[in-house]
Amino acid sequence: MNNKVFSNIARFIILVFLQVLILNNINFAGYINPHLYVLFILLYPFAGNQSLFLFLSFLLGLSIDIFEDSGGINAAACLVAAFVRPNLLRFSFGISYDHQNIRLAATPFGSKLSYVFLMVILHHFVLFSLEMFSLNHILLVLKKTLFSSIFTVILTLLSLTLFSKKYR
Repeated sequence: MNNKVFSNIARFIILVFLQVLILNNINFAGYINPHLYVLFILLYPFAGNQSLFLFLSFLLGLSIDIFEDSGGINAAACLVAAFVRPNLLRFSFGISYDHQNIRLAATPFGSKLSYVFLMVILHHFVLFSLEMFSLNHILLVLKKTLFSSIFTVILTLLSLTLFSKKYR
């Protein structure tokens, strides 16, 4: 139990600093920016305390907002992603989620890809919608969402593969 708590705390801190110090400085073509901190929301234990998970997701987004001075848009996007996560898990993994026997490293690639892609698309759409906050810029929101999501999904899947216990 303590090992899981320590690993979640370490993941939280590492992802915040990785995002703030390195990934926020990457900006391809003016609208492609990876948001790897979503990995914390993706990897939080499935059977964990959901109230604590919502609080930690909000705290994760708020931490990014404090460093970026972005007014709470990351906190809102993280909170929405954390709130919708059980539905996305049920959609991607089906009955395995209902029986709480999912191990992300051992799931088929298609299920893992759908879970990661849907979570990232949702997070990015909320994030960029709040950033622009105008229907006049819906095409820019969709473009930023699509391209940043693709880049984030690729980085997320690479991270999951590299740091998976299956490959150690």
